[in-house]
Amino acid sequence: MEPFKISLAQWSLHKPLFSKEIDNLDFAKIAKERFGIEAVEYVNQFFKDKAKDEKYLAEMKKRTTDNGVTNVLIMVDGEGGLGNSDAAKRTAAVENHYKWVDAAKFLGCHSIRVNAETDKPYEEGSKLAADGLRRLSEYAKPLGINVIVENHGGLSSNGKWLAETIRATGMENCGTLPDFGNFYEYDRYQGVTDLMPLAKAVSAKSYDFDDQGNESKIDFAKMMKIVLEAGYHGWVGIEYEGSKLSPDDGIKATKALLEKIRAAS
Repeated sequence: MEPFKISLAQWSLHKPLFSKEIDNLDFAKIAKERFGIEAVEYVNQFFKDKAKDEKYLAEMKKRTTDNGVTNVLIMVDGEGGLGNSDAAKRTAAVENHYKWVDAAKFLGCHSIRVNAETDKPYEEGSKLAADGLRRLSEYAKPLGINVIVENHGGLSSNGKWLAETIRATGMENCGTLPDFGNFYEYDRYQGVTDLMPLAKAVSAKSYDFDDQGNESKIDFAKMMKIVLEAGYHGWVGIEYEGSKLSPDDGIKATKALLEKIRAAS
């Protein structure tokens, strides 16, 4: 068995997607044909008005099937704060996410990635976010969908806070998506260590590379050691966010580095 599998996060191609050079419907084909990657992670921003459009979702699913590509997850943004201190707004945010759970189920994904966004400080914020996440996870559970949270700004970029918040939901299908970047004032290696016991997906964030092909900001070998030592052998999503290399070259460089690490594992 391979130590881990490589998927492609759609955000790696956000520039050509936003500029309409490429279309969301072609993502699976591009992943397979350009990069030899057979699993994809969607970002809801690129089909945000299509969550309930079964005809569109069926076309997405057909194209992934035709290309022999696996749909892994949908990253969901812009649907409200799941830890909002206003109870009505928090409930609205929970319910706004339902359509993405349904879409993920339809597409054959295992998870939706959400944000543990709150407007309150550490302790109270954790309780509020755990409440919203628990309620969303309760909706997703009978559908066999996980609700996973990325370290993605605010309190969620504190590994200890996020791990505590996820545990407080008491839901098996609520977990984390550790991102190698996005920790800011928190040590990134400690953060990934905090989040890996709860991980149901991993985001291999990359920015730039040195002459040897190593990521210049993040020690990928060290990160992947943390990932594998936690007993994780699932999908590791390439999420290139740099500006020096083109999106295509950044994806290829990240993939080559992950393959080198995988071969040595």
